[in-house]
Amino acid sequence: MRRLWPLTVRGTGALILAILCLVMANEFGVTELMYFGILLLAVLGAGVASLYLSRRSDVVTRSLQPDVATVGRESVVNVRVGVRTALPTPPGVWQDTLPKGLSGDSKGIFPALGSGLRRSDRVVDLSYIVRGVRRGVHSIGPLSVRSTDPFGLARRQNLFGERTAVTVAPAIVDLPPLTDFAGETGGTLHTTTNQLGQGADNLVARPYMSGDSMRRIHWRATAHRDELMVRQEEQESTPEASVVLDRGALRWSTEAMHAPGSDPGFEAAVSACVSAVARLVHDGYAVEVLDSDGTVLADRIDGGDMAEVDAMLTHFATLTARRDDSLGRLARLFAGTMTGPVIVVVGRFDASDASAIAAVPHHSTLPMLFAVSPVADALDRAADHGWRVGAIDPDGDFAAAWGNAVGRGLSHVVA
Repeated sequence: MRRLWPLTVRGTGALILAILCLVMANEFGVTELMYFGILLLAVLGAGVASLYLSRRSDVVTRSLQPDVATVGRESVVNVRVGVRTALPTPPGVWQDTLPKGLSGDSKGIFPALGSGLRRSDRVVDLSYIVRGVRRGVHSIGPLSVRSTDPFGLARRQNLFGERTAVTVAPAIVDLPPLTDFAGETGGTLHTTTNQLGQGADNLVARPYMSGDSMRRIHWRATAHRDELMVRQEEQESTPEASVVLDRGALRWSTEAMHAPGSDPGFEAAVSACVSAVARLVHDGYAVEVLDSDGTVLADRIDGGDMAEVDAMLTHFATLTARRDDSLGRLARLFAGTMTGPVIVVVGRFDASDASAIAAVPHHSTLPMLFAVSPVADALDRAADHGWRVGAIDPDGDFAAAWGNAVGRGLSHVVA
């Protein structure tokens, strides 16, 4: 799509002067004024014609580094513009349109291009830095390039309609590790080291069987025996952890159901959820991510598999609240079992909720509860039932709440 902008101030002045010269030449019979007026009109026409004659066929492609943007972190957008032009073009100014989910300085100088008679296709590479500000899937574009003719009399804007979808994942907070719980709830990294004392290369290997994860292949044993071998003890020594995000709409604002990034409280909860998952996986836990009704929000992530954490972040970019309220069903999910850490993240939380999930801590080696909007003494009541609790402030520091909860303290984070 191309659109001719109005004449510049210089061009408007030249047009007015040319018209006055022609009028005055006709009134006073001064031939020189007529010649001057015609010359000005010719220059204006040449300037406008140069913008049209330098037509070009452009294709715009964009790429992001890293591929998925993250709230609060910077990413680099690389823009490649394929250009074909018959005549040399002067430099211009380019600007890429950013959505509300991204911020940054997306403009710069578009370089001058030589004639394309000898080489028809050229590529112009542009880049700029953006910062994620709102979770979700957003579109960058269109790209506009504004240029003027060589005389500075007319302007033209080239608007390239291609848009690029960009995923903005929730923010990850770097949380303190659970180093104090190596004996009680330690992950695979702690357990394997404690049991063997000599590192993963000395694990007992067995032949590969159909269904075994490729991540468990023991490459040294495979090379020695010339057949696929897998680590025998890894699965046996992997403790599990569960992270629960309650998405019930009654605990959030109505905006949380409609679009990601619209409810600050829900955004803080999503960030807390993924941060807890990342911490636990990094510490060696096999983590399952659930809704309070038992719905699986992310496939089981093996300890140390940070690539799967990144895949979970992409999925959580579009996560919203749901209609039902099912926090009371949480106790049934863990009834009759004993598991490792259980991390629960909720929105509104009152005394009745504390009573409804009072049985869960008895089935977990490290029960932790975080609420965005606790009511009155609800967290104190939950702590009495065995939860390690903390309050999440959308503008506060979740790492502090996490650290205080791990230390068995009651934390109310202040911005």
